[in-house]
Amino acid sequence: MADSALLEPAAGTPSRRKPIWTSLFFQLIAAIVAGILIGWLWPEVGSALKPLADGFIKLIKMLIAPIIFCTVVIGIAHVGDLKAVGRIGVKALIYFEVVTTFALVFGLVVGNVLQPGAGFNVDPATLAGGEEALAAKTSNGELPHTVEFLLNIIPSSVLSAFVDNVLLQVLFFAVLFGLALAKLSQQSQTLYKVVDQSSHVFFTIIGWVMRLAPLGAFGAMAYIIGQYGIGSLASYGKLIGACYLAAVLFIGVLGLIAYRFAGINLWKLLVYIKDELFLALGTASTEVVLPRIMAKLSHAGCNRAVTGLVVPTGYSFNLDGATLYLSICVLFLAQALGVDLSLGEQIVAVLVLMLTSKGMAGVPGSSFLALSATIAAIGHGAIPVAAVALLLGADRIMDSMRVSVNLIGNCVATFVVANWDGKLDHERARRVLSGEDVPPLEENTETHEIAPEEELLRH
Repeated sequence: MADSALLEPAAGTPSRRKPIWTSLFFQLIAAIVAGILIGWLWPEVGSALKPLADGFIKLIKMLIAPIIFCTVVIGIAHVGDLKAVGRIGVKALIYFEVVTTFALVFGLVVGNVLQPGAGFNVDPATLAGGEEALAAKTSNGELPHTVEFLLNIIPSSVLSAFVDNVLLQVLFFAVLFGLALAKLSQQSQTLYKVVDQSSHVFFTIIGWVMRLAPLGAFGAMAYIIGQYGIGSLASYGKLIGACYLAAVLFIGVLGLIAYRFAGINLWKLLVYIKDELFLALGTASTEVVLPRIMAKLSHAGCNRAVTGLVVPTGYSFNLDGATLYLSICVLFLAQALGVDLSLGEQIVAVLVLMLTSKGMAGVPGSSFLALSATIAAIGHGAIPVAAVALLLGADRIMDSMRVSVNLIGNCVATFVVANWDGKLDHERARRVLSGEDVPPLEENTETHEIAPEEELLRH
């Protein structure tokens, strides 16, 4: 293992600032801009570049399950207390439920004020074929019911959780494995070292894969613009504007939460995670940045067990951007059809979305399924379920809004839960977010072995 001293410049040696074009942030911006231009000027070429994005995302997904397993196992083995793990989990779920419910209500307020669907004047008779279009988009799937969703957290076998890449199932097994490892600490030192060494290997590989991030962002953005066109921005301009304005305002709310409940300056946090934020925006996926976000949050002072539990769980339970979007879209559809939803019907919509939004992760066309279930539950005959097909042209453009708010929301959640449980190193967080040179986390203070997450941040 590398000594932490090897990672820092020698005393009195001026650190050399790398040229800006070598930074991931600059490369991602250039790739996104180039992708937009290619998709706009040569749509067919842009549409054909999708394999670049798909290949990069598959490379990342290939390693997410083992990284979550190793990170959670090591973090919990250090904590070594079932009550502490349960306490962190309960606090995370309480935070998730409060914030996502607020996001739903916030979206309804924005939708009522801005009226994004006003002026569409859609005739329900023209929606014939909408159900077929939705079926194609969602692959005739459906969202799991609450009991089914909870039971699905338990894998049918350990191997299936990893083979199918189901993050909650991997997390569930990792928690049990970590607790057992902690309980048998004297007899399991060899096994602990195997998991630890494996995590270093996986984070190193992810570091190599991340060098392809600009290529993935370029392919994804070229495909989005080439396939859906700039014209969709004009057709759904009011809806897109309402959603992005709501996202900006909601991020401001997250900033207040971060400052009040964790003492964190959100602007400094955004600067710190800017590479991951732009990569998520470019690829329209938060999964591709999950390993780096976990590494950065741990490096910034969040306890590794908290990071390992909160971030993967938040990918299913804390979809702030998605819930914000869904509540605005419910009102958009009603307004587009000239229907005035009562307060009671809007409350029903919130209650239904509180349930359906929790089972969205990993389900094809999940936003359409959640909206369809909500429209059906409201029971307003003037809004056919087929009306959800009106959003097919705008949904892909909304991905950037959803993933950015989801990502920021999960970062804030990790800091808040870590602080709430007394597992946030405030001094380290202050120094890291202020851009100071901070030594890497040491997994073992006696041998000065760096934590496996630091392997990724070195690339």
